Amino acid sequence: MSTVRENDGRGSAADRGRGPAVDPEHVQPTGAVAGYRPERTLRLSVELRRQFRRRRTLGVLVLMVALPLILIAALQLGGTEEAEENARINLVDVATSSGLNFTLFVLFATTSFFLVVVYALFFGDTVASEAQWGSLRYTLATPVPRMRLLRQKWLAAFVLSVGALVTIVVTALVAGGIAFGFDAVQTPVGVTLGQGEGLLRLAGMVGYLAVHLLVVGTLAFWLSTVTDAPLAAVGGAVFTMFVFAILDQVEQLGSIRDYFPTAEEFAWTDLLQTPVDSGDLFRGVVQSLVYAAVFTALGFRHFSRRDVTS
Repeated sequence: MSTVRENDGRGSAADRGRGPAVDPEHVQPTGAVAGYRPERTLRLSVELRRQFRRRRTLGVLVLMVALPLILIAALQLGGTEEAEENARINLVDVATSSGLNFTLFVLFATTSFFLVVVYALFFGDTVASEAQWGSLRYTLATPVPRMRLLRQKWLAAFVLSVGALVTIVVTALVAGGIAFGFDAVQTPVGVTLGQGEGLLRLAGMVGYLAVHLLVVGTLAFWLSTVTDAPLAAVGGAVFTMFVFAILDQVEQLGSIRDYFPTAEEFAWTDLLQTPVDSGDLFRGVVQSLVYAAVFTALGFRHFSRRDVTS
């Protein structure tokens, strides 16, 4: 006599070991579930919102607004009769001539250190911080393709870095104009530029710095894929740039200094000349892009082979 075994819903041990069945109609030829689009994962707007909510982002933006105001206060309080009677033209004297001049002074004062740290912070903290928190592997398991995740983080870091640069320039321009007037640009060598031409050249300076600072940014980005310590990535990039800046002062190195990543750090000041000498500007842009491409490629190469377990 045959017996009929009732189905209790659990199935056999073999069936339970295989997990839930997947309808073949809902599977793409690549093996992904139907409807899954890698290009729809981790959109740039989502990554930007995540980064913008972090305290370090808000802190940097606050500093970008506060620094020009602090410098204005310092210039106003430091105006003595001795300084006014000094006939020698220097950068501080020209800085108080107009809002545009003050903005140029702010750029000159922040190029070597402050902006370097800002770029290194945004690029170097982007991957290492999530690896340190342990959230990186969960983002990849969403699933987000590795190369897309890294690309979105690179773009977000670039947008935030340029945004910080534009913030300090706009703040300096507005606050400086209120404090010193919206007059023409007076260069230290006595050349005067109208407001329209001065603003156009200022935009060119900002564009040059946005590209040149990619060297330290992408170096920090590469280090961020190597280590789980954000401080190591940021500090390593800043320290490397400082070493090259020091070596750049050693005249015995000769033409070797022309290939340092800091070689054309202040080439943007050539935009104050009339006519503009674009030789150093062009060389600085090309050299910066080459360095940035190499460091970015190294970062992508290392992250593609990295065992993300944290």
